[in-house]
Amino acid sequence: MTTRRNFIRTSVTSIATASAITSYAAPAFSSTLDQLKPMTDDVKPITVEERKARIAKAQKLMTENKIDAIYLDGGTSMKYFTGVEWGNSERMMAAIISAKGEVKYVAPHFEEARLRELITIGHDVRVWEEHESPYKVVAGIFSDWGIKSGKIGMEERVRFFLFDGIRKEAPRLEYLSADPVTVQCRLFKSPAELALMQKANDITLEAYKTAYASIEEGMTQGDLSGLIARAHSKLGARGGAFVSFGEYTAFPHGSSTPQKLKKGDVILMDGGCSVEGYGSDITRTFVFGEPSKRQREIWDLEKAAQAAGFTAAKLNDPCENVDIAARKVITDAGFGPGYKVPGLPHRTGHGIGMDGHEWGNMVLGNKQPLKPGMCFSIEPTISIYGEFGIRLEDCAYMTESGAKWFTQPSESIDKPFS
Repeated sequence: MTTRRNFIRTSVTSIATASAITSYAAPAFSSTLDQLKPMTDDVKPITVEERKARIAKAQKLMTENKIDAIYLDGGTSMKYFTGVEWGNSERMMAAIISAKGEVKYVAPHFEEARLRELITIGHDVRVWEEHESPYKVVAGIFSDWGIKSGKIGMEERVRFFLFDGIRKEAPRLEYLSADPVTVQCRLFKSPAELALMQKANDITLEAYKTAYASIEEGMTQGDLSGLIARAHSKLGARGGAFVSFGEYTAFPHGSSTPQKLKKGDVILMDGGCSVEGYGSDITRTFVFGEPSKRQREIWDLEKAAQAAGFTAAKLNDPCENVDIAARKVITDAGFGPGYKVPGLPHRTGHGIGMDGHEWGNMVLGNKQPLKPGMCFSIEPTISIYGEFGIRLEDCAYMTESGAKWFTQPSESIDKPFS
């Protein structure tokens, strides 16, 4: 499995938030913004019962893989299983799930009251004072469970100093990746998770449409990012997008070079938001003014590549088929080959869920079969350095009857919002 990356919440949100504090506001945008209403009134959070079912599945997988317990650092996996959301610091705050017992927590003593406010599953909180070792507390939990030898799974986001301290305190145990448990739980989304992701995608698309209607010549990429962030906020979610103009759209994740919009520029906006911890990731690319023949041809090629990737997403076929099909459209047109630019310089897509980038990448070599509940982006960029880049990105999910889009792809370069 491939390590996930929380791209949306770091790069995109930080750029959008920074941009949002600027004073730029097109009059038309301000009027439209006033009319936006939150879209989150009908959102249903993940229930405690569903989280308990996740833990039960994890315990079954632990038994099958002969793993006695898994250790979770603060992050999305901790929230996935327990509902507890906790920021990381140098002080250990952990959740530990055994193959047979209930969840136990480890926290600084002075944080115990705050942690107990958040706990809905389990009740056992083991505390340590500032001069004491949290690693001894963890070793004590293993001992209480009767784990004298055996395997402890470390979730992939566990920081090394925590793993190292636990390993030294309980050296007779074997430590290995918890991926066979955590990934196999999180890779396949439930109906409740899909509903939250659908809401996040709906909000992002609406925010894009609102900002799109207010684009003006001379605005900076920060100005447009700010409009997108403010629209997300009015719609009830924290989110945003990075924006590129002209030749800088060829950079897949944008450029820090200051840019001002002019007629004929390609505009690329890539971002998303989070609803109850579940994310969206959408890219729209279009032209400010009348597109040139070259821009239309490359845009149409990109659309054909995205469509080919979606068609290739078939139940039980490997994830790599999506990349192979999309890339073939681009290389058959004379770009590439492989990751060579001009062409598609990265994988065609990534998994998505609570993190912006999760497991299930659409990349050559990933033989993971596509199964119901898997969610992923399809975004075969065409980068032409010195000219422009075109990326169309929508996310899809697998059902018993095949792949379905969360958002309908762009219709044409003149109609980026279907």
